Amino acid sequence: MSALTIIGTPEMIRTNPAHAGTAKLTENFLSGASSVSKGQSGEPGKFETYLVKALDEVNGNQLEVNRVTEQLITDPDSVDVHDVTTAMAKAQLSLNLAQNVLDRLVTGWNEISTNR
Repeated sequence: MSALTIIGTPEMIRTNPAHAGTAKLTENFLSGASSVSKGQSGEPGKFETYLVKALDEVNGNQLEVNRVTEQLITDPDSVDVHDVTTAMAKAQLSLNLAQNVLDRLVTGWNEISTNR
């Protein structure tokens, strides 16, 4: 008896429907996400636009850390230390993710350019 017959067929188990969502991915559903799939003119977005938007979000996370840290220093009663820690972790994670994505893009571009 093989391991596949013991395990059975793979199946996604949703522990909480709110986490995975319940809507089916149809064309109408995807066209409703205009901020992701369409540009401002209604045309499909450019990769450059997505990249700039993502880097702006990473920069916003870094600025949020600076803002919360300044607020902690100037008025410690108005900010919880956990909020500062969470903001720092979020900023670090987004920066690491952006760095990995950019590194993969450069590696992929180099592979494409050398294979031509």
